[in-house]
Amino acid sequence: MTATAPALGLSLLGGDPDHTALIADGTRLDYAELCDRVMRRRDELGDVRRLVMIAAGNAVEPIVTYLAALEGGHPVLLVSGDDDEAARAHRASLIARFDPDVVAHDGVSGWTLDERRAGSRHEFHPDLAVLSSTSGSTGSPKLVRLSAENVRSNAAAIAEYLQLTPADRAATTLPLQYCYGLSVVNSHLLTGASLLLTERSVADEEFWRRARTHAVTSFAGVPYTFELLEARGFDGRDLPSLRYLTQAGGRMAPDAVRRFAHLGRERGFELFVMYGQTEATARMAYLPPDLAMTHAGAIGRPVPGGAFRIDAVDGAESGELVYEGPNVMMGYAHGPEDFPLGRTVTELRTGDVARLRTDGLYEIVGRMNRFVKVFGLRLDLDRVEHLLADEGIEVRAASADERLLLFATSQRAADRARERAAALTGVPARVIGAHAVTEFPRTSNGKRDYAALVRFAAAHERSPAALRPTDPAVVTAETVRDLYATLLGEPDAGIDDTFAGLGGDSLSYVELSLRLEEMVGALPRDWPTRTPRELAASASPLQLPVTNTESEAAPAAAAATSVMRPWRRRFSWTRLETPVVLRAAAIFVIVATHADLFALKGGAHLLLAVAGYNLARFQLAPAPGTARLRRLGRSATQLAVPAVLWIGAVALVTGQYAPTTVALLNNFVPGDGRWNEQWQFWFLEAMLWSFAGAAALFAVRRIERLERRAPFGFALVALAVALTARFAITGPTAEYVERYSAPVVLWLVVLGWLVARADTTARRIVVSVVAVAATFGFFGEPWREAIVAGGILALVWVRAIPLPRLAVPLVVTVAGASLFVYLTHWQVYPPFEQSAPWLGTLLSFVVGVIAYRLYVSAGAGAAVGWAWLRRATAPVSLRLRRA
Repeated sequence: MTATAPALGLSLLGGDPDHTALIADGTRLDYAELCDRVMRRRDELGDVRRLVMIAAGNAVEPIVTYLAALEGGHPVLLVSGDDDEAARAHRASLIARFDPDVVAHDGVSGWTLDERRAGSRHEFHPDLAVLSSTSGSTGSPKLVRLSAENVRSNAAAIAEYLQLTPADRAATTLPLQYCYGLSVVNSHLLTGASLLLTERSVADEEFWRRARTHAVTSFAGVPYTFELLEARGFDGRDLPSLRYLTQAGGRMAPDAVRRFAHLGRERGFELFVMYGQTEATARMAYLPPDLAMTHAGAIGRPVPGGAFRIDAVDGAESGELVYEGPNVMMGYAHGPEDFPLGRTVTELRTGDVARLRTDGLYEIVGRMNRFVKVFGLRLDLDRVEHLLADEGIEVRAASADERLLLFATSQRAADRARERAAALTGVPARVIGAHAVTEFPRTSNGKRDYAALVRFAAAHERSPAALRPTDPAVVTAETVRDLYATLLGEPDAGIDDTFAGLGGDSLSYVELSLRLEEMVGALPRDWPTRTPRELAASASPLQLPVTNTESEAAPAAAAATSVMRPWRRRFSWTRLETPVVLRAAAIFVIVATHADLFALKGGAHLLLAVAGYNLARFQLAPAPGTARLRRLGRSATQLAVPAVLWIGAVALVTGQYAPTTVALLNNFVPGDGRWNEQWQFWFLEAMLWSFAGAAALFAVRRIERLERRAPFGFALVALAVALTARFAITGPTAEYVERYSAPVVLWLVVLGWLVARADTTARRIVVSVVAVAATFGFFGEPWREAIVAGGILALVWVRAIPLPRLAVPLVVTVAGASLFVYLTHWQVYPPFEQSAPWLGTLLSFVVGVIAYRLYVSAGAGAAVGWAWLRRATAPVSLRLRRA
């Protein structure tokens, strides 16, 4: 039917027979075993050339099938093997368009070859080896046609400049169907090196355990991978076998390149920054690691065997970057009719605008399709984005129908961008479209999706009401971001920020969690570390701007199905996160007991454990650099400022409190061991000095790195230390004011911290046992101990507590205002203690809530004013720096 293709699979296996080739969960294959499995799979696929689609994953079977298909001369189409809706839809569209003969996938009973027909209905060119998707999941799919020579030559070039040897072992941190991920597999197998097959993220502790166990020497990443590395404390990781990192898949900020290059010099690994496209099989250029510190903005030099030229116009310094080399694709396939075609291109016009620097390195300065003519003026859209970024406005710029289109994540920013763009470019404002979008879209391979923005603009201008992102019936990344900005006092919050990253704490957590649950439904336990983009995606199938051709009626349909009738919603039940309910219950028990409404002690000590739980979730959430120290400082300030202001004001008016109490230093004053009014704020002191202690601890980089590597183990050791201090000071049972001393109650804060780090059932069991053992005997009062232990066990095992929806606003208000209720109630309830304890209790909450609302309003106003001042002065300071 078609000419025989050259066998490629076994020629990619360059290792000694007894040398390890692949390591996976419970499996280790040497090259001899891998060859045997490849040959058996080749026989299963048959001798007639067929199109083999592989639902890929970083596992043994997909790689064996890939190599077997190549060895048998079968063209291979690699697609994502993920089971999410988007991946399934993408596979279905490719099957419908390209009609594979065999679909290999992970089925119910294991790896399966689904033969859709005995032979093939397609004709193939003899050189065709691999079909690789380049357009992602949007638009009309087209495939890149790669030959056996393309694959082999690029693998050899990569192996040469990386200096790969059989001693190297790479972890598969990228998808196999991604040309970058596939190039890692090809280049390592070609040189006889080995691969650690894993689907785990670099944010997963298990990834690092396996990397250390199997002495991984390298892994690859896109820019987002390196963001995760910094956020998860990569600079503190102990991986002595690491020889190099590679980065591609988009431009990484030069500052980040320099940081990782500098870290590599300190730790003994190299950073290779690379440039490529699917159309060049994978790689076209690399930046030698010794130049990464000093030339971080360049893509470097061509890979071995390749060459660049710059097609400049009219003597310009820059022009389109054109690549020639044996790895340039045969051409595109828009459908099966293109499979028999031979080479239709001999060079690759990259579409990137580049310049050759005086140091001999190439640098990308823009995109060819980013130059447009608007109102008779030739504009570089990338330059427009950069100019507006200098003005403090993040936008995406596109063009359609000789109009400039600007997109920002709020209408206010979009309108300001239009005004400034008109002034900076000379384009009249009337031909500049300004659009607010829910988020800046990206294609499936993480690149900016300008086509989706243009489609959005067209649809929005046809029917603005239908797609307005602020429609209350539609949850979008922007609406979630706006909620963050309002409740956290962060006007500049972005859709990729997180509650923890913005400095959110237990004060703002309560109200925000409730409002979020109203928007998106039940919240995941880790929502404080998720972005508005991720939370909005979990709430609604509608994401604007759309990235595929959906019906314009979709928003209305989503609205109709997502809103419950008001009267039914009001009388329904909902679930509120356990820390919120415990916080409200504990402050109620504290105030009611103090006001003699009833006698039920233990609320304040339970509240310490809840505070420790929140400390671990928010202030100690993973973050790069010194972000955790800044969060701790901010939280300490948010606690200390209102406390000192209130206690100080009361002291000035009544003389009731000593200066050491006003300054929250009562723990440092020698006493007679008896309770007095100076101890009323012991709880706040305990929390403040817990923040201070944590900050001092994590200011030591070695300790901070240790906690990042083993968060549960670190918290467990910290609890052991805190309990040792408690027993050393008080013995098994704390007496009188010992129960309120910061060093004695610190163990409750650390116990809450440990609860937050207990992420498996086994760990939760351990924490439960420790909690019960540590609590009983502390007061010598079983009921009091039962309240504390029961609350902690609920924190461990119960994620959310059912409540009537009518009760939720009250519970949330009380929990959110708990600090201010605690502060003020000492002055509110005493006049009613004997005559009307219920009134004293009620008024304590009324006054505390009012104080909380006033303080939050004042703080939000100050934050907005400060943000406005920063934006107003930014251009001036920028000009001063340039001068």
